[in-house]
Amino acid sequence: MKILITGGAGFIGSNLAEYYLRRGDRVRILDNLSRHGTPANLEYIQGLGGDFEFIRGDIRNRETCMTAVSGVDTIFHLGAQVAVTTSVVDPVHDFEVNLVGTVNILEAARRNHPKPMIVYTSTNKVYGKMDHIEIGLNNNRWEYANLPTGNPETTPLDFYSPYGCSKGGADQYVHDYCRIYGLDSCVFRMSCIYGPRQMGCEDQGWVAFFLIQAEMGRSVTIYGDGKQIRDVLYVEDLVRAFDAAYRNRSTTRGNVYNIGGGPERTVSLLEFIDYIHNDLSLPLPFSFDAWRPGDQKVYVSDIRRAGRDFNWKPEYTPQRGFRDLHAWIHAHRHLFV
Repeated sequence: MKILITGGAGFIGSNLAEYYLRRGDRVRILDNLSRHGTPANLEYIQGLGGDFEFIRGDIRNRETCMTAVSGVDTIFHLGAQVAVTTSVVDPVHDFEVNLVGTVNILEAARRNHPKPMIVYTSTNKVYGKMDHIEIGLNNNRWEYANLPTGNPETTPLDFYSPYGCSKGGADQYVHDYCRIYGLDSCVFRMSCIYGPRQMGCEDQGWVAFFLIQAEMGRSVTIYGDGKQIRDVLYVEDLVRAFDAAYRNRSTTRGNVYNIGGGPERTVSLLEFIDYIHNDLSLPLPFSFDAWRPGDQKVYVSDIRRAGRDFNWKPEYTPQRGFRDLHAWIHAHRHLFV
């Protein structure tokens, strides 16, 4: 395989690049290195050896995208503006990166011969606040009242926030390029992904952010009541899902998949803080503030379609994944000073 990973020096992209380089595939990364930690991630990937190429560039540039896509047979399109709060502050930047950048990649792929497959990383935010879904408190955590297997892909889209709109629009463009232009593509609507090389911040990557703050002796702010839950997925499980979707592309092409930990891997913010206190023996002072725009009290992925179509399910338990991520953060404290 010759693979292009946009945003490949980021958290997920660097883990995906490592997987394919260690397998002996040819890997090309396109990244503008604008996010904190990406130069360190790139240095790590370059140190792995193998058939690796790096292009420093921006997906907002059409010519750069044409160059990056040339000759590849698979594209994992991860490059994005990734935070809701950032999109609210600067919606134009968010639009240009997430929507225009995605169309640039799609057009480059459409004009490439042969046409590569594209796996696009969308988000659960395309479902909006999901106010129409009944929820209730159970054991001091919010839970779905009538969705025991989680939120299915058939839930109506309801873009909320500029981020939700830009990612949702890109999600639908990827889906439609398969129908209109015959481009092999599939969409992953992802929940909470975590793991090594994640430079979590308050706006995005909350599992890593909470662990970083605890490791560095800092505090966190909980927006809302702390009882909101998410299904969490360790990055190695996500990487396996990417590869399985590609290997089963005759089935996955044109489809959308909710990808997360599912109902068996959920945690609330307050439960996670308890884990940090009790299992890692680290203090993590916290305070409360108002809910943020578009926040969902509950989001849990129904992952059964992925299981049926490409025989995938998560393997990492949250406890195992949290320990591994904390060990990586502890070993790389210098990145968070």
